[in-house]
Amino acid sequence: MANVKLYILNGGKIYEPLLEEGLKWETERAGTPGKLTFTVLKDDIIDFQEGNIVKLSIDSQNKFFGVVFTKQRNKDGKIKVTAYDQLRYFKNKDTYIYTNQTAAALLKMIVDDFRLKWGTVEDTGYVISKRVEDNKTLFDIIQNALDETLRVTHKMYVLYDDYGNVTLKNVESMKLNLVIDECMAEDYDYTSSIDRQTYNKIKLVYENEETGKRDVYVAQDSDNMNRWGILQYFDTLKDKENGQGKADALLKLYNKKTRHLTIKNALGDLRVRAGNSIVVNLNIGDIIVQNYMLVEKCTHTFKDNEHTMDLTLRGGEFI
Repeated sequence: MANVKLYILNGGKIYEPLLEEGLKWETERAGTPGKLTFTVLKDDIIDFQEGNIVKLSIDSQNKFFGVVFTKQRNKDGKIKVTAYDQLRYFKNKDTYIYTNQTAAALLKMIVDDFRLKWGTVEDTGYVISKRVEDNKTLFDIIQNALDETLRVTHKMYVLYDDYGNVTLKNVESMKLNLVIDECMAEDYDYTSSIDRQTYNKIKLVYENEETGKRDVYVAQDSDNMNRWGILQYFDTLKDKENGQGKADALLKLYNKKTRHLTIKNALGDLRVRAGNSIVVNLNIGDIIVQNYMLVEKCTHTFKDNEHTMDLTLRGGEFI
């Protein structure tokens, strides 16, 4: 049974509210702040507002530090609270024009500009020569820099809030020696589909002003076209450089089923958050999974004296 301690700070006062069962802590790998939802049983003592600090510790481990953003009441005196960590402020929009900066340096600049607090920020190495980000969310600005870094270095970095400290780490340093198998997972949801992001024919066009004609680049898989029908991806190119190479690369990327895997009600492990990699060992019918998978989304639930977690995973054939 997890020992859950939650505190709300309002000015100089610290409250430890009486909570209804069902506290949830959610994290996602990219573009979303950490989220804590819980229900307070109102009494004559507690007094808190939007903007107040929330601290959560579980089994004496500090896990969430954030701010109350939403309060929802009902006639029974229950207050459902939604709190977010520091990454909530990365939804702010701004314009950044920068030269010769790494993604890590850019992140520190943003954190300082918005009076946030940064902790461990690993050096991303690759220097971006110049980029203009106009009227974009801070999430998009830093993610574009991380995507560019990934394209060049093949290294993926995860941005998250570590108990009030904006953190950036390479996914390779976030692997856990945790195995999810049939004993650990109560259930799973596995979907395979050709209905979304599956294409067996790629068609790219370039309006060639020099010749006055349209250059067309096509890559296709006739076998899968016969098997699934024609599923075509179409786009226009701004330049014709390596047009056929781009078409071939897109076909390699999209000419397959999409697979999605979510583990449900697994035995909770406090080490796990979005961005960690764990070992999955499951026979899920038409495929056997036996490899590391990246946690895209993690939801920890504390209810009825139990700690469970739902995990959305990617890796290998799963996206």
